[in-house]
Amino acid sequence: LHRAPEHISIMLFNPLLISLPSQGGKKGKKAAGEKGKGGKGVGGAGRMNGHYQENGMENLMLFEVVKMGKSAMQSVVDDWIEAYKNDRDMALLDLINFFIQCSGCKGVVSGEMFRNMQNSEIIRRMTEEFDEDSGDYPLTMAGPLWKKFKGSFCEFIAVLVRQCQYSIIYDEYLMDTVISLLTGLSDSQVRAFRHTSTLAAMKLMTALVNVALNLSINMDNTQRQYETERNKMVAKRANDRLELLLQKRKELQENQDEIENMMNAIFKGVFVHRYRDAIAEIRAITIEEIGMWMKLYSDAFLNDSYLKYVGWTMHDKQGEVRLKCLTALQGLYYNRELNTRLELFTSRFKDRIVSMTLDKEYDVAVQAIKLLTLVLHSTDEVLSPEDCESVYHLVYSAHRPVAIAAGEFLFKKLFSTREPEEEGAPKRRGRQSPNANLIKTTVFFFLESELHEHAAYLVDSLWESGADLLKDWECMTSLLLDDPVPGEEALTDRQETALIEIMLCTVRQAAECHPPVGRGTGKRVMTAKEKKTQLDDRTRMTELFAVALPPLLAKYSIDSEKVTNLLQLPQFFDLDIYTTGRLEKHLEALLRQIREIVEKHTDTEVLEACSKTYHALSNEEFTIFNRVDIARSQLLDEMVDKFNTLLEDFLQEGEEPDDDDAYQVLSTLKRITAFHNAHDLSQWDLFSSNFKLLNTGIENGDMPEQIVVHALQCTHYVVLWYLAKVSEGSHRKAFTILCDVLLVFSHQMVSGGREQLEPLVYSPDDSLQTELLSFILHHVFIDQDDDNGSTDGQQDDEAAKIEALHKRRNLLAAYCKLIIYNVVEMNTGADIFKQYMRYYNDYGDIIKETMSKTRQIDKIQCAKTLILSLQQLFHEMLSELGTGFDRSSSAFCGIKELARRFSLTFGLDQVKTRDAIAMLHKDGIEFAFKEPSPQGEGNPPLHLAFLDILSEFSSKLMRQDKRTVHMYLERFMTFQMALQRDDCWLPLISYRNSLQAGGDDDTMSVVSGYSSRGSSVRSKKTKAVTPTATIESSSSSTDMSWQHQSMQTPVMMPSPHLTSTMMRGPGDMRGGEAKRGRDDSYMGVYTPIDYNTQVTWMLAQRQQEEVRQQQERAMNYAKLRTNLQQAIRRGTGLMEEDEEPIVEDVMMSSEGRMEDLNEGMDFDTMDIDLPPSKNRRERSELKPDYFDPGSIMDESVSNSLLLYS
Repeated sequence: LHRAPEHISIMLFNPLLISLPSQGGKKGKKAAGEKGKGGKGVGGAGRMNGHYQENGMENLMLFEVVKMGKSAMQSVVDDWIEAYKNDRDMALLDLINFFIQCSGCKGVVSGEMFRNMQNSEIIRRMTEEFDEDSGDYPLTMAGPLWKKFKGSFCEFIAVLVRQCQYSIIYDEYLMDTVISLLTGLSDSQVRAFRHTSTLAAMKLMTALVNVALNLSINMDNTQRQYETERNKMVAKRANDRLELLLQKRKELQENQDEIENMMNAIFKGVFVHRYRDAIAEIRAITIEEIGMWMKLYSDAFLNDSYLKYVGWTMHDKQGEVRLKCLTALQGLYYNRELNTRLELFTSRFKDRIVSMTLDKEYDVAVQAIKLLTLVLHSTDEVLSPEDCESVYHLVYSAHRPVAIAAGEFLFKKLFSTREPEEEGAPKRRGRQSPNANLIKTTVFFFLESELHEHAAYLVDSLWESGADLLKDWECMTSLLLDDPVPGEEALTDRQETALIEIMLCTVRQAAECHPPVGRGTGKRVMTAKEKKTQLDDRTRMTELFAVALPPLLAKYSIDSEKVTNLLQLPQFFDLDIYTTGRLEKHLEALLRQIREIVEKHTDTEVLEACSKTYHALSNEEFTIFNRVDIARSQLLDEMVDKFNTLLEDFLQEGEEPDDDDAYQVLSTLKRITAFHNAHDLSQWDLFSSNFKLLNTGIENGDMPEQIVVHALQCTHYVVLWYLAKVSEGSHRKAFTILCDVLLVFSHQMVSGGREQLEPLVYSPDDSLQTELLSFILHHVFIDQDDDNGSTDGQQDDEAAKIEALHKRRNLLAAYCKLIIYNVVEMNTGADIFKQYMRYYNDYGDIIKETMSKTRQIDKIQCAKTLILSLQQLFHEMLSELGTGFDRSSSAFCGIKELARRFSLTFGLDQVKTRDAIAMLHKDGIEFAFKEPSPQGEGNPPLHLAFLDILSEFSSKLMRQDKRTVHMYLERFMTFQMALQRDDCWLPLISYRNSLQAGGDDDTMSVVSGYSSRGSSVRSKKTKAVTPTATIESSSSSTDMSWQHQSMQTPVMMPSPHLTSTMMRGPGDMRGGEAKRGRDDSYMGVYTPIDYNTQVTWMLAQRQQEEVRQQQERAMNYAKLRTNLQQAIRRGTGLMEEDEEPIVEDVMMSSEGRMEDLNEGMDFDTMDIDLPPSKNRRERSELKPDYFDPGSIMDESVSNSLLLYS
């Protein structure tokens, strides 16, 4: 497929690959599905599953070429035409199968089907072979390859018709067959067939329209030549040429009639039915194509018989279809020559088009407005004033494309008629400019819309269509400053205010180049051309308004609204122009005007506008800074001096201030407050003056309210400016002070009989607690190199590092005090405790002491905090490593080691920590089973590995508590969980074993799974130990069990009734061994020293017992199974809430016994060996686990240690 187009064509239409039987040929006799290469029978060569294999390959290749793109399209079509001329049936069959495959159907039309079946039968057969599992087909598939397929598919049809238009298109076979097939497919119930065939038929119709148009042009040319030749004198007339032209015209007319018949067949067979199809995409295709027909061949299609379909479809429920209607009509209204044919349609459907400007689909509304703009451009009389007004108000729409389209309509309607300028006459500027009336019209429209707060939206709507008009600032300033010429009506005060507001909006739009708030579509990268335009506009506006602004301020200095808008103009200036353009005198004039305005006005908006203007001009980057700074300082000096003088008189003792003094103080305070918002006035010490004013008001209680409000506001700005100058290096000190303050004003304040101080108690809210914890995590638990707190920037200085560590320790200690004294929630300590191992060298003592103190306050809450810290670390590990992490990874081992360290902090007194440890296990179990497996049932819960961490605390449980915790664990387990032995279930197995090791008493007997191979070997080499050694081993059985004991979880069963309470001596043991066949169903309960003695004896006698064991193993196994079932039935009463019992096979721990048993019985076992713990490897080697339940349940031991007769 990646060869050159000519090679592709050779592959596609190589006669050697095509095998179609002739009408008279003999049919082959090969069985269906048998491959053949040379046969010609329908059921012979090339037939597979009832279809031609070669033909299927041929179609796949044609389909792939079209899917590949347009590069090989011309060659493919040319070679197909050549193949059609050689064997039209075979080539046509390829084309039919191509359409079938483009629909996504895997079926293939065979030659026999093509000859003997009607189209309806073929379509039904293809429908049966359609893949119903997937609703996708090439026209709807996603991906870049399939997005191009539609264009290639349409191009193929267009090229095919174009190349056939002079030859085989008129053979009354090709087009009849294709049109008949597409018509049948377009009526199919299968959407893929209907969609694909409709698109093909519509594109075929468009191609035929082009052919008909060419024929019409040729007929006109031929007719003109004929008339010219016939009008010649008889002597000069060429009769042969006349006959030839007449014959050509007749031939063209016949072709035209035939093409029209084809078009009528497609229109009536496909379009009329599919333009109202249930699928919106199909309806959109039909409307899009009929628009093309009317545009291309208007003489035949642009009439009411075809336009009505577009008009009716404008009421479609789907916006996609309505959009196609509007775009189709835009192509027609754009050509003014067609307007006369659209008059009836316009009058009939105009109201519908106007109503679509308010369509809920914004894209449809935009195209409707554009269509009305074209209608307005072609004929102005059609739209009534009411129709236009319905579009006018859309310039204020929040949706920018709608507003832009409405602005273009408004500009066409109101500003399209300009006064023509005489050629050679000087260009009029200013008030005499042709734009003067248009600007006035804009002002009138803005005022009539009565949306005076939305001038920015009006300007943005008109910007793309009327930017030149809106940027004629010279004309605007002339209308404001110059007197009207004789006969011209001057602007009213209201109109001048509106013009100033519009002028400000145009300046802002030109300087910022982005739409107003609420209409933006996100940040857009400006092009180089837009950046240059922006720079030129800023330069031009600065040069103009630097000169015009002072006179404008002088003229309207009393009008607050006008002055407020005019004072915003310098914010958009290019301040360099004042220097480069030698406009310093205009800057001085501007500063004088601003000063006068400050002295005249007390309105907050005006004063804030003056303050912002000073701030915009006081930019240190520009050379005009010194001039502006001097003027500003002089103004502020005078205001502050005046305020202090007035304040002294106002607060003078013994005299009651009058209203005039109060007004003077208030107006001066307003000016100072407005300037303090944008300027730092700290050097004038306004805090003292305002404090004195407020303090006097509190004492006397007669201070005017407005003075108090502005004094508070000014003080607020003073505080904000001080905060803005606070050094970032003070944050540590602030944190320490805040912790001390929270500690002082905590609930401890009322202890010791000081209940009267309860109103002063303050408890930090959740947000403050979060901020405190975040500060600690970001400033304390950091690497040494990341700390910026070292003095003088000496990061590598050891003394500086020690000093920085000391500061961090103080911060952590301050926060830990809040935890210890219950100022913040104790569970916030989880984020501190989880850092214990990582930062042990730096903060280990502080964190350990905090854990100790919190345990003294509340043991249970402390335990919950510890387990929470482990859960947080577990979550972090899952986020980093994923759910399929390795339990031997450093992250998981680190959490286990931290859990071990936490366990050691509980000490040796199990009674004191009993409730806390139990609560810890409870929370851990709930966490482990909380989240189900993402893979579904049958897989371990997401957090099951947490039980491996939780097992570190099992040694701290008392014996009776282990049994309770185990029963609580079984509440979360299912029957299937108890039977699982895969590696992913090892944490559960290990945790259950840690709860059951040493946890059985005189009323219970343990039936355990067999130990691992390594455990069995170690049990063989174990020597008898003293009771002391046994007790030491017992104390660490939990730590040892996860590496030595069997992973087969034991089942707890009630012990059988004992037949005697007399213990046997060593001699009796041999007798009991002989009677093992009768008594092996009883599992004796014995002391550890008796057990070790018997293990030694058993190891010495193992070789003598092998023969006897072979004979009795079948009977022993059967009795053990029976005994297990009875024990399970008796043991169900021990389980809480009638939990489903855990049933497990009894597996022997001895390696040799297990191998023998496996040889004789069909009994599956598994061999599990956990890796030894790095932290306890030495202890495991020195102290084997003699309390391994698997060792206790070794068959040779269990059958020989019957201590009771």
